[in-house]
Amino acid sequence: MMFIRGVGMTKFGIQDVPSGQMIYESALEALGDCGISMNEIDAIVVSNNDIISNGERQRHSASMLSSLFQKKIPIVAVTSGCSGGGTALWTAIRLQKSGNYNNILVIGFEKMVSNLSSKVTDEMLMGAERLYEQSEGMNFPAANALVAQQYMSIYDATSDDLALVAYKNHQNGYLNPKARFYKKKISIDEIKKSPVVASPLRLFDCSIPANGAAALILSKEKSDIEVIGSAEETDYLAPFEREDMISWDASKKAAAEAYKQAGIYPDDIDVAELHDAFTSVELISYEDLGFCKKGEAKELIRKGITNLNGKLPVNTSGGLKAKGHPISATGISQIYELVKQMRNEAGERQVSNIKYAMAQNIGGAGSNVTVHILKKC
Repeated sequence: MMFIRGVGMTKFGIQDVPSGQMIYESALEALGDCGISMNEIDAIVVSNNDIISNGERQRHSASMLSSLFQKKIPIVAVTSGCSGGGTALWTAIRLQKSGNYNNILVIGFEKMVSNLSSKVTDEMLMGAERLYEQSEGMNFPAANALVAQQYMSIYDATSDDLALVAYKNHQNGYLNPKARFYKKKISIDEIKKSPVVASPLRLFDCSIPANGAAALILSKEKSDIEVIGSAEETDYLAPFEREDMISWDASKKAAAEAYKQAGIYPDDIDVAELHDAFTSVELISYEDLGFCKKGEAKELIRKGITNLNGKLPVNTSGGLKAKGHPISATGISQIYELVKQMRNEAGERQVSNIKYAMAQNIGGAGSNVTVHILKKC
């Protein structure tokens, strides 16, 4: 049995501070959350996309953390694109099962805003596509726009449905003190009239980069939050290589495995943090995770089912859309939000009567997916 004992995260935003400071802040909060010290940490799993070096010319994350925490313990560095945080937790769970590690510190961090935009685009966002597509300008927005076009043409979803996803998440992010868009009102009209990035995706259909770090303590010692499902799946890099561009096998398979481990069904989930790198991805995820049948995701957003006061609140944190997306920190920040919700510590965005919660973290356009299911003990 695996438990989440403590969680911590920085505010996601444009703060230009050293990575070590963000890491330390999030780890300190996680340690304080469960009342233990670094002396009780037996191993660390850290995720960071070293390729962009965080603007600090520091690519050896594991040893950097050893120096930062003055710990000579096993430290495993994980890179998995945008699903790095979820993959770090998945890795930590396997490490804990196979070794004599009681408490594992799991950390994700990234400095996106501090880097020149061309560096982030060329080395990170373009680098998640194959070389052949990169030369034709196939970055994340373009790839996801192609997926969205196919989805909308087949299932009659509209740009207004995408706008509703963005609006919902910005409303939630407005209530989250750690979100980049905290207390920043965004109207539905602003969303619908924002510039087109890659049709049909507009500016407000795309997640926003941020600097930030998030941490959690995974433990064998019983706490109030148990990890009852943990799965990771990988698919071909480009969506057009797959049998179906608009139903992502990695997400479906990871969800199926996590449900099986947890012994529950999609209808049992009370709250979810989904990887809304683009608003269209959230809609597709409703279906891939079993929350509705194929083609019915638009009905969930139109009827308010995934709103904060709906039957299945999704992205109560604001999601990547409004909380911000510091790549490797995202998956762990999803767990942070769910733990806060399950402990009734989410303030104005609190959801009631939570027993089961889900976090879905995606790398690329559905090329790598982790799904974790938590239970309130």
